[in-house]
Amino acid sequence: MNWGLMFSEAADGLRRNVSMVISVILVTFISLTFVGTAILLQMQIGQMKGYWYDRAQVAIYMCTAADTTGNCTQTEATPDQIAAVKAQLESKSLKPFIKRFEYETHKEAYANFQSQFADSPIAGFVTPETLNESFRVNLVNPNEADILIESISGLAGVQNVEDQRGYLDQIFAVLNAASFTAIGVAALMLVAAVLLIATTIRLSAFSRRRELGIMRLVGASNRFIQTPFILEGVFAALIGSVLAGLAIVAIVQFFVQGYLSRALQSTTTLVGLGDAVIVVPILIVVGAALAAASASVAINRYLKV
Repeated sequence: MNWGLMFSEAADGLRRNVSMVISVILVTFISLTFVGTAILLQMQIGQMKGYWYDRAQVAIYMCTAADTTGNCTQTEATPDQIAAVKAQLESKSLKPFIKRFEYETHKEAYANFQSQFADSPIAGFVTPETLNESFRVNLVNPNEADILIESISGLAGVQNVEDQRGYLDQIFAVLNAASFTAIGVAALMLVAAVLLIATTIRLSAFSRRRELGIMRLVGASNRFIQTPFILEGVFAALIGSVLAGLAIVAIVQFFVQGYLSRALQSTTTLVGLGDAVIVVPILIVVGAALAAASASVAINRYLKV
């Protein structure tokens, strides 16, 4: 098979349909950028889960003088009740599950609250006595939080035992929804790219129908005739795929590692260029495969050879 001639035919077809080729490149670029962003977002969610779930604590809130929930009867938790909770945490039954724990007093809770909500008007109305004293427990395995909750919840002076992973699950649910939205938009854009590639191939074949007839008369095979059209779609899609890969690298380098890493001040792990290097080849392969498949279907269905 004369590959030089087929590449020449493909290049000629690209020159004849410049506007359509540019459209294919742009649609492929946008759609695969969404695909790459969705993949990166899933990678980021996985890294954040691993980072934060290991650091998620179980908070044991002790009663304040105003509490009526849990085991509270509008009476401040006594030193004996606090000591009983500490003893339970240090007991043989729970000690194997606990990595470490610390106790937060009213003053420490107030200082943390003022630091966290320094710019909020509510900070001026809160006093140390209104904030719960609490134990902050880090578990060896965060998935075993229910064991601690069942053991501590019924003790006197305990208002509530809360697995803080519940807050993380809500955040990850929002991030997953954003990821699925990006995947949905990317899927629609990929469908548009496939249809556009098929239309481009059909127009290219129609404009060269006399040449194709002559090629058939001189004995050219179907494969020889069809391959240049497939190459046209693949070339255009590859350009869009490479641009999408460059966009993903730029997003990671300048937005994630540049802006987000400074804004978050290393409070969590972020995707890096190593993750982008994994995503880029995936985008190129997906772009080329979709283009080859759509071009092959278009030429087989609409080109009478």
